[in-house]
Amino acid sequence: QVRLVESGGGLVQFGGSLRLSCTASMSIFSFKVVAWYRQAPGKEREWLARMDAGGSTDYADSVKGRFTMSSDRANTAYLQIPSLKPEDTAVYYCRAFLGNVGYWGQGTQVTVSS
Repeated sequence: QVRLVESGGGLVQFGGSLRLSCTASMSIFSFKVVAWYRQAPGKEREWLARMDAGGSTDYADSVKGRFTMSSDRANTAYLQIPSLKPEDTAVYYCRAFLGNVGYWGQGTQVTVSS
């Protein structure tokens, strides 16, 4: 059974940083793709970053150069978010594809105070 558990969110001040974790019930490289999304209040869920089974990463234009996705090469993927802004406030989700079947985690809340 595939399980994804996000952690690392919280309440942070403007300009702070967070590292979010997505811990999977199997090797992170078992998945074709692992991705990060976020959903701000009243907005659509937004894709942020993805990593393929080879470890290559790709980013949405809105976060390219600021967010960094990585893994521990075991069962956890990370999303490093520096210089947090109030507009980064959202629930952050991990999604992973095993073959063509996608799985979501439950999300972790990030709240940035101004």
